[in-house]
Amino acid sequence: MPIFIKTEQFTNETYKLSIKHRKQFIEKHKNWVESLSEKGKKLSSGYLVNQNHDPGGGGVLIFEADSYDEAKRIILTDPMIENNLVSWNLHEWIPTAGKILNLTNEEKF
Repeated sequence: MPIFIKTEQFTNETYKLSIKHRKQFIEKHKNWVESLSEKGKKLSSGYLVNQNHDPGGGGVLIFEADSYDEAKRIILTDPMIENNLVSWNLHEWIPTAGKILNLTNEEKF
């Protein structure tokens, strides 16, 4: 099954929210990721930190979907995207070497 990577960054509007309000949306996002997992979607999600482990570098979601269109439909239901709180990119990923993730890809080069 194809593997997709969604990257995201807070928008300037998100940084203008109070920390309390921002945390409420992040909690909704975490619940959304958990609901995908509970539905059987293979995924891994997390956020990026700098060399001092300070957050703010954005987030990454790696997941399987049948197609780019399905992957896009999935991420468009993310509360952070629905509320325009992040800018985002979506790419299909074709792993070619390494074993850090327990993922497979049938495509041969």
